[in-house]
Amino acid sequence: MVAQNEPVPAAGDQELLRLKRRIDLLDQRLDNIDSMVTTVAERVLSQLITINVTCPHCNKDVEIALVGSRKARR
Repeated sequence: MVAQNEPVPAAGDQELLRLKRRIDLLDQRLDNIDSMVTTVAERVLSQLITINVTCPHCNKDVEIALVGSRKARR
């Protein structure tokens, strides 16, 4: 039996609660993805990356070096 003090949620309220729960789950997933991308970027930027490209017009080799530095963690 339903208590008289507690209002029975309408169908629209249940839909809003379900939508809020789904948005919260999406927010958690996006936070997890952001954490993974940040971790990968930190690992990549802590190393020297060299890209060698050959020019299609003059056949010269062009070397591009990316040097990153790791930020201090808090």
